[in-house]
Amino acid sequence: MSLSGGVCSFYSICFCRPGPGSRKILQPFCSSCVFEKAKKPLPRSTCAIIVVEEAHKLPKPPTMGNSKSGAVSKEILEDLKLNTKFSETEIVQWYSNFKKQCPTGRITKEEFQTIYSKFFPESDANTYAQHVFRSFDTNDDGTLDFKEYIIALHMTSTGKTTRKLEWAFSLFDVDKNGYITKSEVKEICTSIFKLIPKDDLPTLADDENTAEKRADKLWNFFDKGENERVAEGEFIQGVLDNEEALRLIQYQPMK
Repeated sequence: MSLSGGVCSFYSICFCRPGPGSRKILQPFCSSCVFEKAKKPLPRSTCAIIVVEEAHKLPKPPTMGNSKSGAVSKEILEDLKLNTKFSETEIVQWYSNFKKQCPTGRITKEEFQTIYSKFFPESDANTYAQHVFRSFDTNDDGTLDFKEYIIALHMTSTGKTTRKLEWAFSLFDVDKNGYITKSEVKEICTSIFKLIPKDDLPTLADDENTAEKRADKLWNFFDKGENERVAEGEFIQGVLDNEEALRLIQYQPMK
């Protein structure tokens, strides 16, 4: 199974494949024109990442000797270089863009929800956005700082399927105890269901046309009882073994 995706701004997971001739670029905090263009759900499989195919190139990263390059602390820079695949040049450029968009150096949950909801004008994206935010907020302080953002970006944009599914597991692990229960699956499926425009609901299959049915269908792939729980390895393997499970853990806008 091959999973791929791109990254734009705050959103960080996608299992879709690029179309013929398309070009994906990683462009955190791209220009506001991207947000303005998002007038309807994007016509691609979307989970927590917003896939943006831009014709223009990334801005040229600033040289390491200017004032902006010194804005990110040496400690954070070295830590991110050690724990991600991103280069120093990429990290410096992204920090510069991050500070432009978030002068305080932190993204609040409300800000995250506001921006996320712009991509789903026909749906209720608030609940799902809250879960995405929670999965990124690793220190549980109610904000995302630059380091949390880049770590999340690394985990969800890397080419390795298992890394993306590790993030998906953290999304479903609502109480962050290292296991997923059926009630947590139902909670996330309910938030995914809210992303579906009302006009698309009648087109859903009979065995997944409610959040409860979707949760039941997904839970059955893990071969667990009602009160049992799923560990991370079991979750990842269960999704890898079943294309249907992969589809059910994300939102797929109608074409």
